[in-house]
Amino acid sequence: MTEPAAPQPPAWWIYRGDGVPHNGIERLPDPPSWRPLQQGMPPQDEPVPPQPADTRRGRVFQVDHGLVDAVNAALLLRRPLLLTGRPGTGKSTLAHAVAYELGLGPVLHWPVTSRTTLRDGLYAYDAIGRLHEANLRRAGLETGEGTGDIGRFLRLGPLGTALLPRRRPRVLLVDELDKSDIDLPNDLLTVFEEGRFTVEELLRLPPEQRTVPVRTADGLSAPVTDGEVECWAFPFVVITSNEEREFPAAFARRCLRYDIEQPGPDRLAAIVAAHLGADALEEAAPLVEAFLAEQSNGSVAVDQLLSAIQLARAGADEDPEQWQDLLRTLWRHLETGP
Repeated sequence: MTEPAAPQPPAWWIYRGDGVPHNGIERLPDPPSWRPLQQGMPPQDEPVPPQPADTRRGRVFQVDHGLVDAVNAALLLRRPLLLTGRPGTGKSTLAHAVAYELGLGPVLHWPVTSRTTLRDGLYAYDAIGRLHEANLRRAGLETGEGTGDIGRFLRLGPLGTALLPRRRPRVLLVDELDKSDIDLPNDLLTVFEEGRFTVEELLRLPPEQRTVPVRTADGLSAPVTDGEVECWAFPFVVITSNEEREFPAAFARRCLRYDIEQPGPDRLAAIVAAHLGADALEEAAPLVEAFLAEQSNGSVAVDQLLSAIQLARAGADEDPEQWQDLLRTLWRHLETGP
């Protein structure tokens, strides 16, 4: 008896969520009329980042139908995808899964803290290093080709690199934006709306230096002309939040929001099989049941379950009493702290 054929994904989906690489990004339609970011001819040649997409994280990520819908909506509408939920639910991993399946290169990762500013994401300028070089040159101690090249003292950040003009979008992960200063979400509005920014230090250069090569966040070099960086294909932006605070309405309105729930039994089984193999499911069944009970009492993360299964398979559960003590250590609820 033949098995029924797997259901076909909806025709409008670009990202399928099955972890199988494909070239579906080539079917991405033009942006809507209210998001006219692509101007002129697409770039012909794209430099290849030195590292490929994270194969391991991208291949094993388990995604539900609703989240795949949200990813494809964000891709088609050219809007950031705001993912909320408890720690350990896979919010950050989604960016790697999309980059791996659609062949968009390594994820540009921008971790956010309370001290992070918009400038940190766009670019950094080593003014002290350039001044030091100028002093050496005046003293006759600095020679060689490239002396005085301002591009050597500029480095685009993850956001700035994601906005470089490319035929294919890059994937940008803005991690834990809820930890930021209160002004950062509003500062991002213009950049996300216009898909462009200005490198102020390049505006002061003479006409013969209109185009300057600058370093990028992924170890390459890219030309910047007249100090302007403007994307051709809007990046796929994943913004994560542990819901430590609310975002301004103007910012939230420009994002697509999806709340990732704690995984249930079926998804937990799929996650265990993806990471540890199908043969681990049967012996892990008691731990999965215990983990689900812990979820109802507080916040525990999937990686805590995987750690417990890995230790049990190594024999750490031979002494039942010591094993229960170890489980209490492994499954300490995240909101209780140390």
